[in-house]
Amino acid sequence: MIPATHEPAERMNALPRWRPAQFVLASLILHLACLVTLTLRLELWPWILGVLACNHFAVFAAVLLPRGSILGSNLVRLPDSAARRRQVALTFDDGPDPDVTPQVLALLDQYQAKASFFCIGEKAAAHPDIVGEIARRGHSVENHSYSHPHAFSFLAFSWLRREVELAQSVIAGITGRPPRYFRAPAGFRGPFLDAELARHGMQYASWTRRGFDTVSMNPARVLQRLTRGLAAGDVLLLHDGMHARTDARAPLVLAVLPALLEHLAARGLRSVSLPTACNADLPAQAAAATAAVRHTERQHRHA
Repeated sequence: MIPATHEPAERMNALPRWRPAQFVLASLILHLACLVTLTLRLELWPWILGVLACNHFAVFAAVLLPRGSILGSNLVRLPDSAARRRQVALTFDDGPDPDVTPQVLALLDQYQAKASFFCIGEKAAAHPDIVGEIARRGHSVENHSYSHPHAFSFLAFSWLRREVELAQSVIAGITGRPPRYFRAPAGFRGPFLDAELARHGMQYASWTRRGFDTVSMNPARVLQRLTRGLAAGDVLLLHDGMHARTDARAPLVLAVLPALLEHLAARGLRSVSLPTACNADLPAQAAAATAAVRHTERQHRHA
């Protein structure tokens, strides 16, 4: 197990405050307005109920759009700087799996590719050696909830917080690095998930394209879904856990991944982890900001 480390105090103080998305803020204001109206004009309750029903339907529709940003910021593609570097991000959900994940790691090593593994907290706790190996090989381990409940997007806030916090604690305890990204089970997020992610300094991430490798038994079809229109900056979704199997009963991800990695190599695309792709420019930006501050200080001294 990799020894745990603690976040620097300055990072903890710099964690972003939750700023609800405009749609979420509007929904909150609407509920407050309806409550006030109901106390003043009780006879209007049928109209108020109808308005709230329409709002809840809109929220439900937004939950079912995993690549949407109406409920909050959503990393669907890598930054433009990563695309210019010809980078893509392979991401794997629902692991670790004691049989499949080590084979996925071996294939990634073979092609010198890096990836991000969105691990389920319970599975990470059951297989800490595999999670540690993911990190040791230069991949990132991210948060995919603690128990992967199918009704995650509709959990009460206390249960939602528990799912995020427990997985965060387990993974950080194994790898020594708290996850920086979160992906909801099945990609369905609730309207208040961002408030909890902000507490941990995490960003929500979905995908550009997915292979549906949890339901399809046809490796060629899954590969086609992932490679049709593939471009630099894409985020690709596969599963090292809860995977489908081919007709020969082999894990489908192991049948697809070699061909996918060959395709990336032929296109001159390089798979990197999400933190590598999204934070590669931070040192340069920090250096530029420091230089600007020092330049300003020199100007004041000579003024």
